[in-house]
Amino acid sequence: MRKAHIHKLKDGQAFKKKALIWSQQFEDVVWLDSNNYHQNYSTYDAILAVDAFTSIQTDFHNAFAKLKEYQTYINDWIFGYLTYDLKNDIEALESKNFDGLGFPDLFFFQPKKLFLFKGDEVEIQYLNFIANELNDDLLAINQSVQLQRGKVASDIKIKLRIHKDEYFDKVNAILGHIRRGDIYETNFCQEFYAENTVINAFETYQKLNDISKPPFAAFIKTKDKYVLCSSPERYLKKEGNTVISQPIKGTAKRSDNPDEDNRLKLNLSKDKKERSENVMIVDLVRNDLSKTALKGSVKVEELCKIYTFDQVHQMISTVTSQVDSTTHPVDIIKSTFPMGSMTGAPKISAMNIAEEQEETKRGVYSGAIGYFSPERNFDFNVVIRSILYNQTKKYVSYSVGGAITVKSDPLREYEECLVKAKAMRTVLEN
Repeated sequence: MRKAHIHKLKDGQAFKKKALIWSQQFEDVVWLDSNNYHQNYSTYDAILAVDAFTSIQTDFHNAFAKLKEYQTYINDWIFGYLTYDLKNDIEALESKNFDGLGFPDLFFFQPKKLFLFKGDEVEIQYLNFIANELNDDLLAINQSVQLQRGKVASDIKIKLRIHKDEYFDKVNAILGHIRRGDIYETNFCQEFYAENTVINAFETYQKLNDISKPPFAAFIKTKDKYVLCSSPERYLKKEGNTVISQPIKGTAKRSDNPDEDNRLKLNLSKDKKERSENVMIVDLVRNDLSKTALKGSVKVEELCKIYTFDQVHQMISTVTSQVDSTTHPVDIIKSTFPMGSMTGAPKISAMNIAEEQEETKRGVYSGAIGYFSPERNFDFNVVIRSILYNQTKKYVSYSVGGAITVKSDPLREYEECLVKAKAMRTVLEN
């Protein structure tokens, strides 16, 4: 079905940049980049998938059943995204909030052309009927030159969907639910947006990635819709019979002063509120993984470990499980979706309460981007720290969220949101 070719790279970074420039001619593109941040369980340094041969896009109705049928039938590499609103396919939930972006709830495609980067080589896989295009494409990639980089756009006016005083009121309403015992924690999100705005999506992604250099960066182009993602978080990965989840809960800003930076990192590691948030989500993830796990196989490999990124320090835990080889990969995702770090506990009540207080349908934000392989493995990130763009509607959006617990202070939560939003705002306004 695919013809594979191993191509040795003299300068891997240069080839990656040129391949991404070359890819922009296609209507459907997925680019996944670890930025050489080698966390445990890394498989590839980067992946480029372009030019859809087959595809699926749907709303949330029976979305997972349709994806399962598509993945089983195609039995090849497929790339795409799952929006947060697929929760409505799994539970009796709904998404009635405003949606300025209009993305399909689920989208995957089977690429004609695939590049798998690892170390100093790239494995190139082309569908057999276009395998003879490889040499011409390699020549075109090596000749790719980016036009002079300039501003992302001119005069972007970013608006807040929820203003500061209203944000405080909403957090206090959530705290009321927590004190009544309705939930322990929920992830409350807010949107920043710009209307009647044209941006250079590819340029924007590059600038966003340059600022953050995260391990789960992604660029998606599907016709007129773009996702520019600088996520530090893995949602779920399957490698053989092992399933890995790495939820993030707990954020601290960076400092240019090394001593101050170390102090911020140490304070995060000892912060009782942040640790309690993380532990609650770890318990939720353990419960989600147990639905498909072999008995007794769910393990917490890392609890509340601090990882440092260019913009922030993050508290990350790693939970693993073992599954039977007959368990379908889509069923593993469905049983854990949406990810605990973007919902709360108990999960269904937390999602309902968040939906009541939020003003915007989340869509791709707090969903997942990734792939399924022919071996029924998969790897998906959590879509955070991301800019979403509908070129036809001229609508630009980015959202941020935070976990609200009984120990939350509305002002601190608001300030944490601004820290998380900094990279996106910087890219769009500079």
